[in-house]
Formats: sequence, structure tokens, C-alpha cells
Amino acid sequence: MKKLNLIPRITLWVLLALGVVISAIFYLGGNEAEGLEVAGDILNVPVYSNLFLTWNYILLFIAVLTTLVFVIAGFVLQFKIDKKKAISALLVVCGMVALALVCWFLGSPEKVEILGYEGTDNVGAMAQLADAIMYMTYILLIGVVGTICWGAIYTHVKK
Repeated sequence: MKKLNLIPRITLWVLLALGVVISAIFYLGGNEAEGLEVAGDILNVPVYSNLFLTWNYILLFIAVLTTLVFVIAGFVLQFKIDKKKAISALLVVCGMVALALVCWFLGSPEKVEILGYEGTDNVGAMAQLADAIMYMTYILLIGVVGTICWGAIYTHVKK
């Protein structure tokens, strides 16, 4: 059992070490010789931007995959023990999916004007995804603050 508890700890330390090394390479690796010209100003572009972004995509993929695995496994285990609690947990997941869909449809596929960017990744589905993520962040932040306030008021009134 001790060896089983050692695996997540080693994985955590390896991911942390890789993150620190890649961050150091990104921040200390220097800039491209030719900077990016935006509105007459030359902006420095780090040499290892792609490495840093790729590492962040990998971490995001690992986080999403791990979350999905644990949600599914938790649902299956809870369903064997208490079906009512498992269904209520499933409703929470369905609510999050519904919130994501509502935020997606609130997003706009219109082109986002970004100084110095001439590509096509700021229009269509990518622009709508960026809007959806921002809307979802705002809604979840309001929910967290509301829950904290409600918990403080409820605890105070209960005493």
C-alpha cells in the first residue's frame, strides 16, 4: 500500500520539476532577434514560447482526463453504494455541461481585433470558445462568492 501512495507523490514532483525547468527556459531563454512590431513599437518575443504553450496544453489535457476519470469512477462507486446520491452527483455534472453550453451560445464568433496579430485564430469557434470560457469564469466566480457569503450568513444566523 505504501508503494501505491508513492506513485502520485513521485508523479507530482516530476510534473512540478518539469514545470519549473520549462518555465525557467521560457523566462531565461532570451528573445528572438527580430521582435514583433505592433503599432510602431518592437515587442520582445521569447524564443521558447511554443515549448511553454505546449507544456501548458499537456497539463490541461492531464487535468481534464484525470477529472473525467475520477468523476466517472466516483459515480460508479457511489451508484453501487447509494443510487440517490449518485444521481444527485450526476445532476451536478449535467448542470455544469448545461452551463458550458449556455456560455458557448452566449459567446460571439465575431473577429476579435488584437494589435499585431494577423492570424485567423481570433474569429469563429476560437473566438466563441474564448468568450464562453470568460462567461463561465464570471458565472462560477459569482457562484463561489455567493456561496461564501451565504455560508457566512447561514453560520452567523444559526448560532
